[in-house]
Amino acid sequence: MKNLVILGGGYGGKKILHTLLDSNLPNDVRITVVDRNPYHSLKTEFYAIAAGTTSERAVRQDFPTHNQVDYVYDEILHIDTEKQHIELQHDDAPFPYDYLVIGLGCEDNYHGVKGAEEFTHSVQTIARARRAGLAIGELKANGKVAIVGGGLSGIEVASEIRESRPDLNISLLDRGASVLSPFDSKIQQHVEDWFRRNDVEVLHHSNVEYVEKDHVCNNSECIDFDVTIWTAGVRPNHLIQSLPFEKDLQGKVILNDYYQVPTHTAVYVVGDCASSSYSPSAQLAGKQGEQIGEVLASVLQGNEPEKPKAIKLKGQLGSLGKSDGFGNMFTQPVTGLLPRLAKSGVLWLNTRH
Repeated sequence: MKNLVILGGGYGGKKILHTLLDSNLPNDVRITVVDRNPYHSLKTEFYAIAAGTTSERAVRQDFPTHNQVDYVYDEILHIDTEKQHIELQHDDAPFPYDYLVIGLGCEDNYHGVKGAEEFTHSVQTIARARRAGLAIGELKANGKVAIVGGGLSGIEVASEIRESRPDLNISLLDRGASVLSPFDSKIQQHVEDWFRRNDVEVLHHSNVEYVEKDHVCNNSECIDFDVTIWTAGVRPNHLIQSLPFEKDLQGKVILNDYYQVPTHTAVYVVGDCASSSYSPSAQLAGKQGEQIGEVLASVLQGNEPEKPKAIKLKGQLGSLGKSDGFGNMFTQPVTGLLPRLAKSGVLWLNTRH
């Protein structure tokens, strides 16, 4: 029996699983998916959970059932790539594997800012987004909310909270001269204009020095806030740090052309933990997952896998509430209702796949 273990049921892990189940999976293969939750969750929509504009059920999907697939719902404590087993929080016996896929995603990067981890909320997991939503929902009229980070997540959190709670005072703390620095200037200006029209304060050139329970200290000025949400960058899951693999400057595992760890070719890495020329995204993880699934299908059938083709992404979309948005579509910057409808369409397809 060949034991394939997939760590993480996110976009990459889910796509690998579906691709394998659609192939001629040999009868001597057993697949085990390990995830903390008994469902796949649409991480791109966690901002709406934090704002209270979407139900949690709307961003959850059931894992597929198959007689060759088992599920283990637990926290992973350690990955031992020499002994080829996984140590879990609630299982005394190590969990062995013959082939391993690491798709554990990312976590907040606090950049060493004192108090940030203890006193801010997050949208990096569904559990943390749920807690952020509860904190926002319980605020009284004219409560003050800070969002630290002017990237895609910060923009979507701030705009969605604004539509959900027009009474709140919302401030977005951004390190740069304009929000969404990787995007086209047309998109940056559109977002800045939306914030001005909707009374969201943007504090440019921010430098958050430390965070305490009820305030954020930025550029030597401490500002009172009732709730602070951290969206100022991510890093690979902490379990990746201790693995004896070569990593890039972002701490992501460097792979060969088949998504294998060169020194441990039975180990594959997908998504936010895998070194790539692209920025992390659900779209990228899904594309990688499809290719890894095809490679693994060949390997498990005893065949030589074909080298995956270079990935081409279709663009990136973001929302400004329910009726406005922005994005790069076919390499062109687009703003307004069209990219928002396109994002809703992508979500609709994902939830009904």
